[in-house]
Amino acid sequence: MGQIKVVSEIPGKVVSIDVSVGEEIEEDDDLMVLESMKMEIPVAAPEDGTVVEILVAVDDMVEEGDEIAIIET
Repeated sequence: MGQIKVVSEIPGKVVSIDVSVGEEIEEDDDLMVLESMKMEIPVAAPEDGTVVEILVAVDDMVEEGDEIAIIET
């Protein structure tokens, strides 16, 4: 078991968070949606696991490379 830090691949605004802490997720499940240049981009889980921490809130601005969630595998 280990932890994976999910990072934003784009700069943008968090428009929705689709999971909660403690929720079990599968690879490619949508964790949240970012808006960038008027497009909504889903952020998918890189692996199966459990959401340990969500590091952003709706309406937060994120930059490319910012940590946005932690998953325990």
